[in-house]
Amino acid sequence: MGYTLVIGTKTWSSWSLRPWLLMRQAEIPFEEIVIPLRQPDTAAQIARHSPSGKVPVLKRTDGDAIWDSLAIAEYLAEHHPDKALWPSEPRARAEARAISAEMHAGFAALRSELPMDCLARLSVQPTEAALRDIARIRSIWSGARAAYEARGPFLFGAFSIADAMYAPVVSRFVTYGVALAPAEQRYAETIWALPAIVRWLKECAASAGAHA
Repeated sequence: MGYTLVIGTKTWSSWSLRPWLLMRQAEIPFEEIVIPLRQPDTAAQIARHSPSGKVPVLKRTDGDAIWDSLAIAEYLAEHHPDKALWPSEPRARAEARAISAEMHAGFAALRSELPMDCLARLSVQPTEAALRDIARIRSIWSGARAAYEARGPFLFGAFSIADAMYAPVVSRFVTYGVALAPAEQRYAETIWALPAIVRWLKECAASAGAHA
């Protein structure tokens, strides 16, 4: 069965980036439908694909549809066990699931004050709430890298769902010039240099140019 991933405008849609990056990194083939956001007909276009009225949505040719980034990631992990989308070691896997769920449910101030805009370079003064979010994310990254650095360059050594969940934060930190400690910066640069991320950014720029 084939997959179609329905996503929003790549420049802004942080939730869309997560499953898109995961599938590219895991080399799981899919077609994509990009719905322009912030348009008069955006809601109507999304409603054709998504019962929740939001993107992303993963559709299968057999008619199944899975919405929500983390649900899509879990679905892919279950249906492609050979791709090892979660760490194999139980403790690392539990931690990866915990920080992925934390990203999924939390960091409201960061999302509000530092929205994803892949092409912009902006300066803001975060509130105390956003600074706490940033500090917590930095703690997650530094803790995981200290514990699993010997296994590879990603949060738990090999690329996993956890890295896909935090990739839009890397974009936010680049956009807003958030200062990081050396280990955190190395991790951010590792994500930013992934061929899939480079491709995403090129497609952002191409789309922006087409609508200029």
